[in-house]
Amino acid sequence: MMNRSSNGHRMIWLEEVDSTNSYMKRLLQELDEEEGLLVVADYQTGGRGQMGSGWSSEKGQNLLFSLLIYPENVAANAQFIISRIASLAVKKTLDQFTDDIRIKWPNDIYWREKKICGMLIENDLFGKRIQNSVIGIGLNVNQESFSPDLPNPVSLRQITGSPYDRVRLIDFFTLEFFELYRNLQRGKFSAIEEEYMLNLYRRNEYHWYEDKNGRFQAIIEDVLPTGHLIMNTLEGEARSYAFKEIKYANVPESKSI
Repeated sequence: MMNRSSNGHRMIWLEEVDSTNSYMKRLLQELDEEEGLLVVADYQTGGRGQMGSGWSSEKGQNLLFSLLIYPENVAANAQFIISRIASLAVKKTLDQFTDDIRIKWPNDIYWREKKICGMLIENDLFGKRIQNSVIGIGLNVNQESFSPDLPNPVSLRQITGSPYDRVRLIDFFTLEFFELYRNLQRGKFSAIEEEYMLNLYRRNEYHWYEDKNGRFQAIIEDVLPTGHLIMNTLEGEARSYAFKEIKYANVPESKSI
């Protein structure tokens, strides 16, 4: 274990752990940790994604980390704002090195049609407020090849052809994140929501999607504070989806508006 800092925030760097989110949550059971604590690992034996999905990463090549915040001014029914600022912070970090970075709802980060980053955000609630939030991020940085079992992964090194200092990337991320977080603390929810929507993958175009009833064409209209995705079908029907209730279908036809 190594202790470092990133822009004034304490950082625990581990060679191996089950998952950085799980490690952080164990720390919180023992004592109150300072906001901004980062837990980083070279390798996770049990990396987790949204809704129980896994996260695979080559040892020492990528960024696997969790960040702790105490967003006391965020109501439980508006907790998706945390996902917005985490997504935007990763996008703004990657924007410094490459183009075509977009946020795929709810919080995957895409380069063109490939996934470069995934997140698992776990909020502990106290009544109607958020007690703490553990933001887990897996960012593909220097890995040069991936398992063929993964559908569409890509790393920053594959995109640009250059290797990157992972500590430097964390420093970029914490700067971007806490600038957005300060806006959140000042109550500037709408500005964050608007920026998230502007950078959303498949925004402003009709594309193919799939739900439990089959495939359909639709356009993304909005993302609610609860995180629900609001769609408008080609036939003019408004639909609302929670996480995992809709799939992005890879059908080539698209219609711009």
